Amino acid sequence: MSRHPQLHEDGALRHLLTLEGLPASLMTRILDTATSFVSVADREVKKVPLLRGKSVFNLFFENSTRTRTTFEIAAKRLSADVVNLNINASSTSKGESLLDTIDNLAAMQADMFVVRHAQSGAPYQIAEHLNKTGSNARVINAGDGQHAHPTQGLLDMYTIRHYKKDFTQLRVAIVGDLLHSRVARSDIHALTTLGVPEVRAIGPQTLLPAGLEHLGVQVYTDMRAGLKDVDVVIMLRLQNERMQGALLPSAQEYFHAFGLTPEKLRLAKPDAIVMHPGPMNRGVEIDSAVADGPQSVILSQVTFGIAVRMAVMSILAGH
Repeated sequence: MSRHPQLHEDGALRHLLTLEGLPASLMTRILDTATSFVSVADREVKKVPLLRGKSVFNLFFENSTRTRTTFEIAAKRLSADVVNLNINASSTSKGESLLDTIDNLAAMQADMFVVRHAQSGAPYQIAEHLNKTGSNARVINAGDGQHAHPTQGLLDMYTIRHYKKDFTQLRVAIVGDLLHSRVARSDIHALTTLGVPEVRAIGPQTLLPAGLEHLGVQVYTDMRAGLKDVDVVIMLRLQNERMQGALLPSAQEYFHAFGLTPEKLRLAKPDAIVMHPGPMNRGVEIDSAVADGPQSVILSQVTFGIAVRMAVMSILAGH
């Protein structure tokens, strides 16, 4: 098998496509770099010149206001020129292939592509194509199908490290629709790589993918048992748009069994933090009293997400 398309021969990061197989040293370097960017938000002028003269193309084949906006802010804070393409309304709907679109944009001197696609593997295809054609353009996977969402995984790790300091002492629970969640996959790869000794997956049997145990995860179908004494609770959005058929009872029944309420949260450690990749379905996977409560770090995740995306872009650009 050839070397992973996201790494150079010397092991340096060429593209960011997945956290699976990414060494702990590279993850830690991204988190350390992000720390230096967090303070940029407090400045009068929220800019650093690291990507001045570079062009970042946001290619979102699937909607996501939050992820696209944070990538755009991150690129602009690095002084890059940002081009947002609404792909649904452009070339691919005229029958142009994905790689033809990429070739045309590369010919416009694109330096970086941020790609979100409903199909698992699309960002890989683009990265391999660019590597083959000798282009120096970089690819960041902003979420592909049910496969991976590496920058969300990294910003989750940044948030956990910020509040909990040491990964090697933690119990982390990921709760809800793991079956359809690319965030859950990225989080699991990152947590196990960074040395978290106990990662728990909690959800109804129908929403837990097979083979979680092989990833080093403990599986619980009873939320109360799963939350006992955890340090971090990562709630996942119920992805109704990806569900085929009756995987679930009603939203009320789901909330009763797997929604995070203040009463269920009390089973975790008293200083446990609550996370959610957003957007939240309040009253379905999380109670507003928890989402807006003192243990919630959900808005911090959004803030840290900008710094983490700045770090990824600056490292890919060779800084």
